[in-house]
Order: sequence, then C-alpha cells, then structure tokens
Amino acid sequence: MSVDKQKPNAADDVRHLSADELQKIEETYDPELRFRILVWPLTLITAAVLFVLSCYHFYTAGFGIPQATVHRGLHLGVTLLVVFLSFSAFGKKEIKPGALAPFGLPLIDWVLGIAGLVAALYVPWIYSDLAFRVGNPLPIDVIMGTILIVVLLEAVRRSMGWPLPVIAILFIAYAYFGKSMPGIFVHPGASWSNIVNHLYLTSQGIYGTALGVIATYVFHFVLFGVMATRIGLGQLFIDVASALAGRYAGGPAKVSVLSSAMLGSISGSSIANTVTTGALTIPAMIRVGYPRHFAAAVEAAASTGGQITPPVMGAVAFLMIEYLGLPLTTILTAALVPAFMHFFGVLVQVHLEARRLGLRGLSAEELPNAWKVLKQGWLSVVPLIVLIAILLSGRTPFAAAFWSITACVVVLIIQQVRASGIAAGLTGTFHGVWEGFILGAKQSLSVTAAAALVGVVIGVVTLTGVGFKIAYMVTGLAQDWAGSVHALLAFLPFELMAVPTLTLLFTLILTGIVCILMGCGIPTTANYIIMVAVAAPILGLLGVEPLVAHFFVFYYGVLADVTPPVAMAAYAGAGIADANAFKAGNTAFRLSMGKALVPFVFAFQPALLLVTENFTWTAFALAFGGTVLGIWALAAAVSNWLFAPLRWYERIALVLAAILLVAPDMIATVIGLLLLAPVAARQLLLTKSAAPG
Repeated sequence: MSVDKQKPNAADDVRHLSADELQKIEETYDPELRFRILVWPLTLITAAVLFVLSCYHFYTAGFGIPQATVHRGLHLGVTLLVVFLSFSAFGKKEIKPGALAPFGLPLIDWVLGIAGLVAALYVPWIYSDLAFRVGNPLPIDVIMGTILIVVLLEAVRRSMGWPLPVIAILFIAYAYFGKSMPGIFVHPGASWSNIVNHLYLTSQGIYGTALGVIATYVFHFVLFGVMATRIGLGQLFIDVASALAGRYAGGPAKVSVLSSAMLGSISGSSIANTVTTGALTIPAMIRVGYPRHFAAAVEAAASTGGQITPPVMGAVAFLMIEYLGLPLTTILTAALVPAFMHFFGVLVQVHLEARRLGLRGLSAEELPNAWKVLKQGWLSVVPLIVLIAILLSGRTPFAAAFWSITACVVVLIIQQVRASGIAAGLTGTFHGVWEGFILGAKQSLSVTAAAALVGVVIGVVTLTGVGFKIAYMVTGLAQDWAGSVHALLAFLPFELMAVPTLTLLFTLILTGIVCILMGCGIPTTANYIIMVAVAAPILGLLGVEPLVAHFFVFYYGVLADVTPPVAMAAYAGAGIADANAFKAGNTAFRLSMGKALVPFVFAFQPALLLVTENFTWTAFALAFGGTVLGIWALAAAVSNWLFAPLRWYERIALVLAAILLVAPDMIATVIGLLLLAPVAARQLLLTKSAAPG
C-alpha cells in the first residue's frame, strides 16, 4: 500500500474506482468473496444448486423446518459441495478443463466436495439409530466423522484463510494430547474415536448450536440483506444520509457515519460495507480536505459499527437468542445505547477534525433533496419496516425473515413493472430473484463452514472443560494484580478502588485483549461463538450477568476489524483512499474508542443496557450522561481541539476527566466534571474573543 501523497487533499488527485477495481479491493481483504471463475456447464450447475438452497431456506422460514439434525446436515452438506466448486485451493481463479480437471474443476475438488456432502448427510441418514451410536461409535461412524473434520478444515481454509483452521487443529490436539499438557491444562486425554464421537455424533460439536443458528436464522437474514440491496435500500440510506448531514462541516465524513450505520444494520460484513459506501464517501472526504488515511479510517470505523447495530447486528443477535434464552426484543433493546455510543464517538471526532482543519460542508448543488429521495425510494423501505414490525411483535426471527424477503420480491415486481411494463417487468423480477438468491446463498458459504468448524472448537471445550480452566487462570492473574495495585495505593487517605473492583477491571482488560487477538482474521460471528465458550465464563466467575458478558466479548471481537495488525476493514478503506494502510488502521481504532470504552461502562453499570437486572433510571442517567461527556472529552484530547486548539496540560486533564466520567460512580463523575469545566470555559472564552465584533 502506498504512503499518503504530498498533496493528499488536492481535488485533482482524487479518482473514483471502477466496479472491477472495487471488487478487487474487496476480494483482497475479504477471502470470503474470492470466488473462482467457473466454465460451462459448471456455472449453471453451481448457480442452480445455490438458487435451490436459497429456495429451500425461504420455504422453511415460512412453513417450518425439518428435524434439527436433518436440517443442519442438509444445509452443511450442500454448502460444503458448493464451497469446493466456488473456492480454489490456492487462489487461482480459473482452471482450464482437462483429464485432471473435469469441467475446469480439479479432481481433488470433486472428491472433497462429494466427500463433504456424503459425510454431512450421513448423520441425518442414521438419525433413527443415533441414540445407540453415541458413546459407542461404529468404525464407519469414525471414518465418516474423520472425513467431515478434514473436509471442514480445508473448506474453511479456502473460504476464510488459515486462522480458524489453525485454532481448530490446536484444540483437537489439546483434546488428544491432554496427558502431556502443562500445569492446570492437563487432562486425561481422549482417543480419536472418542473425539470423533463427541464432535460428530452429538449436538455438542459440528451439528451444535452454531451451525443450527446459521442454518435457521443467519442464512435468511443474509438473503434479506442481499434482496434489500437489490431493491435500492442501500442507495436510499446513502442518499438520505447525504441529505441530512452533508451540508455540515466535513459533511462527507458525517454522511459516511450515518450511511454506514444504516446500511450496516442489514449487512453482516464490515469489509463489504466499507467498500460499498466507501466507494462514494472516501473520495468525497478527500476532496473536502480530510487526509487520506483519516477518510479511510472514518469509513472503516463506521462500517464495523454496523455489526453492532440493530436489528440484524451481523447475525450475532440470533446467536444470543440461543445462548442466552432471551427474546430477540430484549437483545435488540440492550444493543441500542452501546450502538449509539459508538457512532456518537465517531461523529464527535469527525466533527472536531473538521473544525480543526477548517473544512467545509457540501453545497446544495452537491446534495440530493431529502424529500425527492424519500418520494422516489420510499417503497424500498417497506421490507425493512415489515422486518422490524414482525420482530417487535414477538414472532420468530425466521418468520420475520420470510415475510420481509417476500416483501422485497413484491417491491421488486412493482419496480420492474413500473419501469418496463408487465411482461418485461415479470421477466426482470425473475432475473432479480434468481441473481439475488444465488448471491445470498453464495455469501453464506464461508460463514456456514466456519460455524461448523467452530463447533469443533466448542466440542473440545465441552469435552475437556478447558474453558473453565482458562477462566480460573485469568481471574487468578487478575486477583494477583488487583492485590498488588491495592497495596501500592494504600498510602492514599481514601480507598480509590476496592480489590473486587480492581479484579473485575483487570479481568475485563485481559478478556478484551483475548477477544481482539482471537478476532484477528476470524469473522465476527465465528469469533463470538468461540468467545462465548472461552471468554464469557471468565466474567461469569466474577458475577457478571450473562447478557453483559456476551455483549462485552461480542464488542471486543468486532474491534478486531479495525485493530492493527489485522484491521481488514481499515485496510480495505485504505485501498480505496490510496492511503497508508497501517496509519488508517491505527486511526480507525482511535475513532472506535466509543466501542472500546462502552463495554467497560456497562460491565460496571449494566443499566446502560436498559434490560438488565436491578435496572433503575437513575443509574442509567448517570452512566449515559457520564459516557457521553467522557467520549466527547477523550475525542477532544486525541483531536487536539474542543472549541479551539488545546494546550498540552488541557489534553491531559481531558483524558483524566474522560476516564472519571465513564466510571459509573457519582463521586468520580463529579471529579471528572470539575476537571472538564475549566478547560471548556477557557475554550469558550477563546472562541468568543476570536469572534468578529
């Protein structure tokens, strides 16, 4: 990636990338989209299989799914077959037909794809006898299970890269070589037959909750996101955001934040969101004067926020339903304030940077008219309204997905008929549904394979109990640190923090680090599932509510997308901006400080999530107000601007004020306000004295 140009803000140095260039950038940083080019007739065969898979899920969403193991096995088997049709072993996009490559597909890919299909369907096939096989597998069971595990490892490697397969292999090795493990991690070990039995024949492994949620919920919402985009909902979001925010200082950056928040709410990929909206917003940000790396970082930070924004939340909301046993409305309500805080944090920094640089907003000629945008595109909002209404009514998520996808098809018919007449419109509708259903199924391939492989990791955790061992080790280390720090602060005439509070603080820090490290190169959904098994029990040992623990690990897993050295969303934005990638990643992490701070706030004050136990409006008001002021103070400190340039000691005072303000304690909040007030007062006086007249 090239470094920033000498004149990064020069308007004549900004160019819009073509669709092919944008696709290349997206494929570079998102291995899930590196589909190979197939030759006839394999193109049609693959498309037909993907279309039928989407039709199957659309039907089951509306009319009920088969028995769980049958449903999961069918979904996994077809997915594995298509993965080996769609992803090449070493990234080569096109292969010529030959004796070793029938229809342009290497023979080994045919073997792996068919083997994965057969091995995945084997468990549903023997389902009636499964109760007698569990714990006492037949040799053929072990063989089939071994085949499926090997095929899964290769399927995920092709579609997502090495990180998750390596983690899965390490966990399997841990289960097998348990007697050789050091210290607290030692366990009796398990034979290969027992490992395969647990991972393959029980609901604790490959066919467990992770795969079930993908097959039952996530697929449908991926399909909805694709269909909603095809009817123009994504473009409507961008146009509405432009009309609302484009006129203000640094307008394109604020448009980026608002449009990414709206588009990300129906999209599960922060990289795809970055490329989709960034293609328009990043060049506009550079034209008005933002540095290239900052423009890339704004789009990346805003796009990753889409994964924490209701109603879809990158599909994690539906996993939380299964793991926590709570209604979806509870999950979505809990997500509202933290999502607001993230985008508020990005907006504040964008605004302060614009003021510091003296940047303009967009002129009226450069902006769409809000009324015209809504008048022309209101129909595309109907499916989203249907989705939210059904979700809030308490009906099942897949029922909401069924009716919202149906609404997308109806809207598509109306749009096509209006534009081309009845005959041509119906033909256009068929092509739109055909392409949308194929793309929706295609985008679910990698997440399905990843969820099944995550089942291997979860299976090893339940087989060996390693999750609780990690939890015990981390909390023990945090308690030692807390005791040491408490002893160092003993000279103070008052107790700043009690040992239990310090223990929780250090535990949260260690857990957050683990989540970010595990999230490097792993999609949010897969990372969340692993963290629920490995990291959430750590917080549970300290009495943290399950909902709070799940939100904490989820938020820090999402941060991995903008945390160097593997900040894929930021690097994709840098590719569009032609900026220094590492600089964009560091800036994106800084812009995401709201997402980094807020989990600590709701861990200490769960009232911020609105639906936790012992909720009071007083506690919520204290936490909410303190967090808003704290984010603003910290944003000013890192931007070196509040209402005017800051002195060095004022920046230090603002950092201390921010820390105290986000601490959900009345005394800390008052001290933070006392630190913030004189800085703000001096800044306001400077502003008034500098004003003309």
